[in-house]
Amino acid sequence: MLLVDTNVIIDVFDGDPAWSAWSSRQMLYQSRVHELIINPVIYAELSPGFGSQERLDARMEEGGIGFREMPRSALFIAGLAHRHYRRAGGEMQAVLADFFIGAHAAVLGCGILTRDARRYRNYFPRVPLVTP
Repeated sequence: MLLVDTNVIIDVFDGDPAWSAWSSRQMLYQSRVHELIINPVIYAELSPGFGSQERLDARMEEGGIGFREMPRSALFIAGLAHRHYRRAGGEMQAVLADFFIGAHAAVLGCGILTRDARRYRNYFPRVPLVTP
């Protein structure tokens, strides 16, 4: 399994001129090696770009991207990562999406396909990352 970060999916769907080629190649390659998945946080981040839930679901199915719920253990770890972030001087009061995604990958024992690895590397150093 490999969690696909929101930025990679948006690159592919929107044809981002700087990143769509890399993101498309990685999704194609990684789909041959891993089951590609998203979680509720990624789903929520993607939803504004679609007119309906049915359109988003259809697009995920077309892309061969599955969905996994987040267990409470991942939510707990996300909260701990956020506490660490705040103690290190982080300003955001709400738990950041990257903490939910990183914690979910940690609990699943899988990696993350992303082009924004900074928080994952800092707060989830054991989670394998596929990055540019």
